[in-house]
Amino acid sequence: MERFDLLVAVMATGIVVRAVCPLLKDKWQDRPVVAVDSGLSCAVPVVGGHHGANDLALALSSALGLYPAITTATDSLGRASLEGTAARLNAEIVNREASKEVNLACIRQEVPVLRLKGPKIVIVDRDVAVLKMKGLVAGLGARRGVREDEVLGALDLALKEAGCSREDLALLATAWLKKDEEGIRRAAESLGKEVVYLPREVLNAQSPTTASRAGDLGLTGVAEPAVLALADRLILPKRAYGRVTVALGQ
Repeated sequence: MERFDLLVAVMATGIVVRAVCPLLKDKWQDRPVVAVDSGLSCAVPVVGGHHGANDLALALSSALGLYPAITTATDSLGRASLEGTAARLNAEIVNREASKEVNLACIRQEVPVLRLKGPKIVIVDRDVAVLKMKGLVAGLGARRGVREDEVLGALDLALKEAGCSREDLALLATAWLKKDEEGIRRAAESLGKEVVYLPREVLNAQSPTTASRAGDLGLTGVAEPAVLALADRLILPKRAYGRVTVALGQ
């Protein structure tokens, strides 16, 4: 199994279970396995639902019209999961043993994602998952009605100025006021990245390096504060590219 990233077994689920059971170690090492019936009507994630099997079943559904028989509680209920959140944020789960408690909580409630900036020494309970960010945070400010191509163009210019590329991006961040901006949402979808919408109190708790016209809205800024709230440091202070402002941090 270790030779493959994902496995599709075209056979009965019972056969798959008996075949893979002796090979299983733990969910962090086991390769995702999806069983598909010989009639090509159903895709059943057997191993590694949160680790690629559910996504594989959905991909088979999209490509071949198979029914994705997803039984993972968070996914089947349309709830967030620890693994899914880490993937969206391009982050590493430091204390994997917290996954069971956190995912159980995700079924019952919205589990907040908080950024704790150091230097600090942190003691956490077993139901608190610690994520370590990877990649760049792009903070975005934009005029009302901004288009997807404007956002993507501004990001490309900022990344080029910083000597980086789209592949280096972990996520996009902006103010809660921008939740209805289709241009930002579509740009994020095009990049395959998550958008984090930060509330007023989080943005205003930051100390940006450049002045912002967002003061008219009672904010210290948008692009730079969004980066400072989620990243360790700025690598590119706020730049204006037409109707879009971008700041980068890591």
